Parts: sequence; structure tokens; C-alpha cells
Amino acid sequence: MSQHPQIMSIAQWTGTGTWRAELPHSNPHHALVWITRGQGRALVEGVLRGLSVHTVLCIPASTLFALELGKQGFGSVCTIPARGPVLMPDEPTLLRIRDVLAQAELNTILETMQREQSGKRPFADEAMTAHATLLTVWLRRAIIDHSEAPAEHSAAQRLAMAYAALVERDHTTGKPMSDYARALGVTPTHLTRACRTSAGMTASELLTRRVVHAVRDLLENSDHPANRVAAMLGFKSAAYFSRFVLQHTGQTPTALRKSKAPAPQGSTDNAKTGARTAGQGQARGQSQDDGGPILRAPATPRRAY
Repeated sequence: MSQHPQIMSIAQWTGTGTWRAELPHSNPHHALVWITRGQGRALVEGVLRGLSVHTVLCIPASTLFALELGKQGFGSVCTIPARGPVLMPDEPTLLRIRDVLAQAELNTILETMQREQSGKRPFADEAMTAHATLLTVWLRRAIIDHSEAPAEHSAAQRLAMAYAALVERDHTTGKPMSDYARALGVTPTHLTRACRTSAGMTASELLTRRVVHAVRDLLENSDHPANRVAAMLGFKSAAYFSRFVLQHTGQTPTALRKSKAPAPQGSTDNAKTGARTAGQGQARGQSQDDGGPILRAPATPRRAY
């Protein structure tokens, strides 16, 4: 993982396979996501939110999230190292940028970063940090421009957010959902109801999907044997681990590792295109609905990832 800011397309950031983006997970770096085409939704800290064209989503490092944009979704991502000199919000931030000048200013910053990154000139890391600082200045100004008080989180959302934080911290321990409920001082039924309302899935589904992402990530991106991966993620039995993987991915651990897809290509051109296509959504008939409202979606049926 790079120790200086980087710019890339959303496709490169999420990697191959829809599971990488759509299953709950976290990143060690902060991320600023700029949606330039399409619509979708994001699950951030246990709260499901709508995304649309001209939406900025800031995800702090180590925050549990999932992203669903669909085939038409497109945009750019700037990743910024945590605990570095570039200031980023401590909490997830979702902004709908309606002002055309603000959109153009953001596009210019991202395109400049892309040219600097592609040029590979001396002191490029310092230049990228400087551009990222300018990017966060733009972000803080945008937050001020959207100074209306955000809607307070409901009790269900606050509980789901607390649960999501625990899941991200402890998903490798093998603890069942009931242990998380006990730690939060509620019953499993109450926690499940809150997660269904806030996240569109049950508490058990949220935990399971986080574990599935960790399983796939380790199997496809490390050389650890399957029994070692099982131990790292809190599984007490290698046999149960194999059944878990087969049930939730449709493949055995060995087959899953062999089926790893190649890394996406053409990320540089995609990132440039992502910045330049901002503003084209209106011409293409994209919805102008605010991306900010929270979606209360029904629980989705379980599927293999």
C-alpha cells in the first residue's frame, strides 16, 4: 500500500470481482470517492445511503463499508494515508455537489493529480501530497457550503453503527452475533431488527459478509494455506471453514484460490475519463435526486460471492 496519496478509477480501487466492493470491508487508507456516472448505494458504518452522479463520499480509514454502483457506475477515488499530513474528516461524509463551478474545481484537482501520478517525475510523492492537501481544502469548503444540520441518526442507526464498529474490530475472533449483542447491551432480536432497518440486512448477515470478504481476500491475495486462513479468522475447525466457504461462495477454498482473476487494466485512462465525465450525467438523463437520504431497503436474499 502506497505511503502517499494516489488517484485511480473506482474499478481499479475495488479490484476484480463484485465481492470486493459489495461485501462489507475496510481500507487502511482514507478514501474520497467522486461519482461521475450512474447511481448506486453505499453501506457505511452500518447505515445504507443512496449514491448518484456528482456525489462525494469520504470514507475514513478502517471504517466498515460496502459499495454497489452497478454496471453504469463510474468515478474516481483518491486514497490518502492515515495518520499523515493531509487532513481528512474523522467521520464518513456524503455530499451532493450541485454547484457547477465546484464540480469543475474538483475535476481539475483530480485531473492534475492524475497527470502528476502518470508523469512519474522527481518528487512526485511530495507533489501528490500537496495536491491532496488542496483536495481536502476543497472538501472542507464543500462541507461548509453544505452547512445545514444533518439529520440526527435514529436509535436503530446508532445501534447499527456501534455494531458495525465492533464487527470491523472483532470479525477475526470467530465470535457469534449473540456475543456482539451482549456487548452492546441488547438482545440478538433487537440488534437484528435495528440492522435490518438501518443496513438492509440482518445482524448475522452483516457479520457473515464481513467474514466472507476477509476469507476471499486472504485466499486470493496471500500464500497462507487454507487451515492457516481458517485459524486467522477464528474458525475452530478446518472442516467447518471449508463448509462455510463452499456455502457462501459456491467454491471450495482450493478452487477459490485457483479462480483468482487478473488485476484490472487501463486504470490510468479510466481515472482520467472518470474525472472528465463529471457533469455529463445531466446530458445523459441521470437522476438528479439527492444522494444523501438514507435508504431503508429490505434484507436481500443470500447469494454466493
